[in-house]
Amino acid sequence: MPSATDWSGAPSVLRMILGKQLEELRSRAGLSFEEAAAAIGVSHSTIRRMEAAKVARLRLAESEKLLRIYGVTDPQKIEEFLQSVRQANGQGWWHEFRDVLPDWLPSYLSLEQAAQQIRGYEAQFVHSLFQTEDYARALARSDAPHESEETTERRVALVVRRQQLLSREAPPHLWVIMDETVLRRPTGGAAVMRAQVDHLIEVNRLPHVTVQIMPFQNGPHPAMHAGAFHLFRFRARELPDIVWRFGLTGSASLDKAEDVVAHREALDRLGAQAVSARRTEALLTTLRNTL
Repeated sequence: MPSATDWSGAPSVLRMILGKQLEELRSRAGLSFEEAAAAIGVSHSTIRRMEAAKVARLRLAESEKLLRIYGVTDPQKIEEFLQSVRQANGQGWWHEFRDVLPDWLPSYLSLEQAAQQIRGYEAQFVHSLFQTEDYARALARSDAPHESEETTERRVALVVRRQQLLSREAPPHLWVIMDETVLRRPTGGAAVMRAQVDHLIEVNRLPHVTVQIMPFQNGPHPAMHAGAFHLFRFRARELPDIVWRFGLTGSASLDKAEDVVAHREALDRLGAQAVSARRTEALLTTLRNTL
């Protein structure tokens, strides 16, 4: 059964793991979607959705029936699986911020919470896990200038809560490449930007954080037409690498091998072209002095 580090309190990620395990058990049992569905009295699409983690909840009774049909007879293994189902049907910590969450963000936060490694390219602003409160506040006000002060502060509180990821036990390795544009755009004014750069210097010293900058002088690069994207890698063997792409009208995750490979290769090329990680602090210090 999945360990706590496999899903790190992200219920939707745990549903993905359990779905993959059900798929493996069905395959080993030599049953088709239709045969498994008929055995427990549901439609074949229900079995497909369970395995693909496209259901909001996994039903305990259906899960137990499937385990037995697939040949799992050990009472302890069945109970362990059902306990994982109960956890997968719970809610992540971000549920308390549901009043300020866009529709796509809970899915993203689940991946962020459970990842062992997060690699990313940022084209326009500092990665949320690195933002100071004043920088996050300036971004929130820019995104929604007519929003109430209370709502803006809720958004800032959400950013701060997310950043606990960096100080938890066994944090993910976060490797972010940022375009120089990110540091040249005067978000919140000069004082806010100087404090933000100081904070970047500080977090870049953490052993599990790597920051690189793509300077203007290095010319065109592989992600210029892609915009921001992040690549997640997980401890759980059942989970593939997943790409998350950000767009003007929404965001989406990609797990097809060809999409993942294309984005991974772009990050590799970006990393080779950007300022090396060991020179990042010196570059940030130079940039800070121009703000």
